[in-house]
Amino acid sequence: MRCHLFFALFSLFAAFGAIAHAEAPSASPQVGFRKTVTAQGVEVGVWFPAAGTPARQSLGLYSHVVVPNAAPLPGTHPLIVMSHGTGGIFSGHVDTAVALAKAGFVVAALTHPGDNWQDTSRATQIEDRPKALNQLITYMLTEAPERDVIDPQRVGAFGFSAGGFTVLAAAGGRPNFARLIPHCQAHPAYFDCQMIARHPRPATAVAAPSMPADTRIKALVVAAPALGFTFAEGLKGLRLPVQLWRADADEILPAPDYADAVRQALPQTPEFHAVPNAGHFDFLAPCVDVNLAPQICSSRAGFDRAAFHDAFNAEVVRFFSQSLR
Repeated sequence: MRCHLFFALFSLFAAFGAIAHAEAPSASPQVGFRKTVTAQGVEVGVWFPAAGTPARQSLGLYSHVVVPNAAPLPGTHPLIVMSHGTGGIFSGHVDTAVALAKAGFVVAALTHPGDNWQDTSRATQIEDRPKALNQLITYMLTEAPERDVIDPQRVGAFGFSAGGFTVLAAAGGRPNFARLIPHCQAHPAYFDCQMIARHPRPATAVAAPSMPADTRIKALVVAAPALGFTFAEGLKGLRLPVQLWRADADEILPAPDYADAVRQALPQTPEFHAVPNAGHFDFLAPCVDVNLAPQICSSRAGFDRAAFHDAFNAEVVRFFSQSLR
């Protein structure tokens, strides 16, 4: 699979839908949804526990079942912030967000400025991403309509691919970008090295980000983290609960330089999950139609993405429920 596949989302998410059809209500908690653009111009999707009659709504390549125009249920709910991969969008992990909201979490996912399906002009400036995630947390705790029902002491972060790098760095990980040089000399055909070759980083951009750890983050779920090898000596101070996922057939970020490198560098043993026969994109939500973007939506023969996500989402909900108790 060629490196440009991350950008196959470009023309497909433009059809973000709002058509809904009613579904029968159930006795279990429902989910509300709000899409907004912050004062800084960042697109954000927010899912939260709600009451009312749910409806299925189209969301680009995906769909979700939410209560239209709902208000969040009262209480003090934990907050989970989500960071997508290179060339992605806030909705890429919509099913995981819905599962968390049904379990009582408020979930906020951003579309990263300069590294999304419409604009990849800053995709290699990955050190900018943690700041955007920090700003999302601040927005949710101080400006968002849901702020009064969020417990600021219970904040977790979920990240996939470049988002996995993002949450590790935001929580206090310190990558060493000097490691990119020998890595790409050894693996010039890898996705990250191909992307850097097309958009070279400045020669001086080798130091770790200087921003302090965001101590509001109390737990991490990290799936197929990008640039895991850059954290070889940079995770010593990261002593949060971490759930770490690896796709065993990852064609974009193959073992052992990414998830395995993070696993080895963490000072405390993470909860580690290796997913047999899974490809890189299998951590994205199941698409409504694989033919819309087969490179991203389809899976290897014999791999059931929908069944995997049922188990994956249950594990993510369990981990955050225990870690942010």
